[in-house]
Amino acid sequence: MSTTAPRAQTTTSAPAPADRPSGPIGRLGRYAATHTRMVFIAWAVVAVALGAFAPRVEKALSGAGWQANGSESVQVRDLVKREFAGLNSTGLMVVVHSPAQTAASPAFQRTIGQVAARLKGDGRVASVSLPVAGQTISADGHTAIVMAGARADANTMVRAADDLKAPVTALGTKDVQVALTGASGMWSDFNEANRSAMMRSEMFSWPVTMGILVLAFGSMVAAGLPLLLTILGLVASAGSLFLLTKVSPISIWAMNFALMFALALGIDYALFIVMRFRGALFGQHENRVDAVTETMDTAGKAVLFSGVTVLISLTAVMLVDSPAFRSMAVGIMLSVLFILAATLTLLPAVLGRLGTKVDNLSLPWVHHGEHRSARFAAWGEYLWRRPWALGLGTVAVLGALAIPVFSLSTGMPSIKVVPKTDTSRQGYLLVQQAFGIGAPGALQVTAPAADAARVRALLAADPSIAQVTPPRPGASGQVVLLQAVPKVDPSSKQLGTAIDRLRATLPAGTMVGGAPAENHDLETELSAKTPLVIGVVLGLGFLLLLVALQAPLIAAIGVLTNLLATGAAFGIAKLIFQEGHASSLLGFEPQGFLDAWGPVFFFAMIFAISMDYTVFLLSSAKEHWDRTGDAKDAMVGGLAHSGRVIFAAGAVMVAVFFTFALSGPLPPKEMGIILGVAVLLDALLVRLLLVPILLRLTGTKAWYLPRWLDRILPDVTFGH
Repeated sequence: MSTTAPRAQTTTSAPAPADRPSGPIGRLGRYAATHTRMVFIAWAVVAVALGAFAPRVEKALSGAGWQANGSESVQVRDLVKREFAGLNSTGLMVVVHSPAQTAASPAFQRTIGQVAARLKGDGRVASVSLPVAGQTISADGHTAIVMAGARADANTMVRAADDLKAPVTALGTKDVQVALTGASGMWSDFNEANRSAMMRSEMFSWPVTMGILVLAFGSMVAAGLPLLLTILGLVASAGSLFLLTKVSPISIWAMNFALMFALALGIDYALFIVMRFRGALFGQHENRVDAVTETMDTAGKAVLFSGVTVLISLTAVMLVDSPAFRSMAVGIMLSVLFILAATLTLLPAVLGRLGTKVDNLSLPWVHHGEHRSARFAAWGEYLWRRPWALGLGTVAVLGALAIPVFSLSTGMPSIKVVPKTDTSRQGYLLVQQAFGIGAPGALQVTAPAADAARVRALLAADPSIAQVTPPRPGASGQVVLLQAVPKVDPSSKQLGTAIDRLRATLPAGTMVGGAPAENHDLETELSAKTPLVIGVVLGLGFLLLLVALQAPLIAAIGVLTNLLATGAAFGIAKLIFQEGHASSLLGFEPQGFLDAWGPVFFFAMIFAISMDYTVFLLSSAKEHWDRTGDAKDAMVGGLAHSGRVIFAAGAVMVAVFFTFALSGPLPPKEMGIILGVAVLLDALLVRLLLVPILLRLTGTKAWYLPRWLDRILPDVTFGH
């Protein structure tokens, strides 16, 4: 077997920067630096055009969409909407309760009448069903339920809950309590609590981020550049999301995640670009245009590969056939595209215009032009001398942290994710107290009219069903609807098992739906697609690194080491969110499982962010290898030139993610803890320790490229 020679090995003096041939990214950077006015005008047009729509995006985004398209439960929801006056899982449920009065008392009846009138007055409500003794009036008469059928789709009904919960709740008196609940009500409350928590976290994270950036860049002017990219990316993403809502519903979570990724990538990319620019400008004494050209031809190329890797990771999430998941992926991808475009065009134009002013308002101890970090070079030398003890110790630590992931349990969010003070949770608990633990999650079973009696008997005989309502004929007369109240909590695993059992035993043509069934079907879809998503992300990530780095072993190291940090992060998540360790400190009520959407979505996000650091480190190492053909120089030099960027970017991301863990509902806490821990472990233990050690242990074999593969791959270098 033979290897190809390093494509650019030389020890002779290099030509002047202006005489060196530039790649397409370098030429793009030079063009931006010499046509700054045109670039500024173009981005101003983008910002103004899309920014005009940005303030309207929040009200246009959808609050639902957590479903598995084409599932049996979604079919039931659509059928019930058509046949049974909209009384499906998206309809509104209003609980009227009094500890002193009963449903027969005048004051109680008056409140019920006022609630019904208020619901009927909303055009999104198709019908109103008053309380019925033995079904929606409790045995003691102190609790009654008013049902409102859905005239519109699930997203519109969440907006209806947004608008109705305050005026409906206000109809209560000192003696009679009113609370709007049901799936739409709970999504309304959860989305509102999540939005408030995200805003609080953002307000806290921005000054923390700015402080870390000033320390990392050593200059107020340079530190402001990542925020420029972030704000521009957010404005453009928000405006684009608003326009997309005119085509298809977009989840409100898309904007939240778009913000996080705009901030993460804006910081990562600006750090890498600006550090390299300052090194070329001050350290190599190039003029500003040549410095921009060299920067974009090296660091800019790495940023492009990183951005494409992020986009590939998020594209894989769209394999999950759920509107919420796909729209969240679209939102993040939009932010990545805008950040990437701004990094490759606007940032070099700004740097070309600033020149030496990029270091204005600098800290007194800053040394201009320090692209190579002496501290990280010394760290690389230390790792080169003593790889085994630190390498084995790192693998042992990450492996031990990852062990709990093998007993990780997942489930769809329960009522515990809704704040205790919100009306939907109060109403939910009132229903449980009055009608039984499973009453808030009644199953909706549709069946051919001819099988009504048989289906009711089978439901009543099932050990998980506490009560079955009489069959209700549909508008067509061909189908009936039965409500089956479970004996167990709607979020329990036992109910999921019961749903599968009923679907297997009930007569042909019978379908099982309702909010618990919709959650169960989505969880099933997630379980089925998670291995596929992970496989696609790993496979495409490997291929992209192979093209970028021209070395199969290095590409495999870059991808597989991501799994260690990811596994460790989910192992810690299992201890915190499933077992409840530190729950009182973090201020949440454990559900006994991790939300089911976490593994697939967080894996894609962690992999995307980790690949940033992978590309930064290994592209720097590749640049040294191409120049010298020396394995030690590749490892130590790559660490010396990228270590400070990885450390600073990781510090910012950990600070930002952990702010989301300090406030708000449970899912943002899960997101903040898991992503924060993953970035912390990945930056400190994987990119700055384990990967350099693996480069040391593999030596020149790390850069081996078979000749047959060399003929296939495009010629990619990171030198200028």
